[in-house]
Amino acid sequence: MLIASHQLGHEGEEAALDYLLAQGYQLVRRNYRHRRAEVDLIVQLGQQLLVFVEVKTRSSAQYGYPEEFVTERKRQLLRLAAQQLQEELAWTGDIRFDIVALLPAAGGLRVEHFEDAFY
Repeated sequence: MLIASHQLGHEGEEAALDYLLAQGYQLVRRNYRHRRAEVDLIVQLGQQLLVFVEVKTRSSAQYGYPEEFVTERKRQLLRLAAQQLQEELAWTGDIRFDIVALLPAAGGLRVEHFEDAFY
C-alpha cells in the first residue's frame, strides 16, 4: 500500500517528535517559518541547548537514504531560521542542527537520529 507523501511526511514528523520527547527533549516550536525557511521541529535539551531538527521521511531507500536529501540550500535556510529564532528568544545557549531520518519498517517507522548533522 502506498502512502501519500504528505501523509507519510506528517507521520514521520509525529514519529520523530515522539522519539525526541522520549529522549528527554522538550518541544519549543513546530513548523517554525522565517521567510522561505521552515524548520520541522525545534527542541530543547536541558537549559543550554536548542536543537533545530530537519525530519526526512522516505517511502523506501531505493533512491537513497532520507538524510541524503537535506540539500545545501536547505541547510542555508535552516541556518537563517535559527538566527531569527535565536534573536526572537534572546537565546544565549548553544545550538545544534540535527536530522531525523525515517523509513518504513515492520510495525511502523525506523528512526535514525543524526546529531550535529551539519553546521
